[in-house]
Amino acid sequence: MTLIGKILTPDHILLDLDVASKKRVFEQVGLLVENTRGIARSEVFDSLFSREKLGSTGLGQGVAIPHGRARGLKETTGVFIRLKAPIPFDAPDGKPVQCLFVLLVPEHATDLHLQVLSELAQLFSSRQMREQMLGACARDELYKLLCEWTPHA
Repeated sequence: MTLIGKILTPDHILLDLDVASKKRVFEQVGLLVENTRGIARSEVFDSLFSREKLGSTGLGQGVAIPHGRARGLKETTGVFIRLKAPIPFDAPDGKPVQCLFVLLVPEHATDLHLQVLSELAQLFSSRQMREQMLGACARDELYKLLCEWTPHA
């Protein structure tokens, strides 16, 4: 199983989320993580927003990997989001973003999150995978796709 498969659960996949800004995405992630992991939504939002102020986590090609450290979080967790419509994200190519993988790590995280970021960058660099993520009809299909994907050596 990939690192992505180890930190993602089916209930952390949001399909066709209808929001118009980064801020709204981060609010929705905060709400989800508060409900599933017991971490205050404000902690999650502030962590993601302050990281984003340092520079956009948009990679280009319609994808982004917002990430941050959250106090109280016991283990690294991920949230995959496919937006109903792309939103501006200040990506290097200027294109709006429709697929996001939000990575939250404990406050005193090891370098595991760097390995996960590397794996996510590889995943999102595959045009075929981006197309499959956009075309998936159901949460289970997307979960399987993300967990069974294998990084190239």
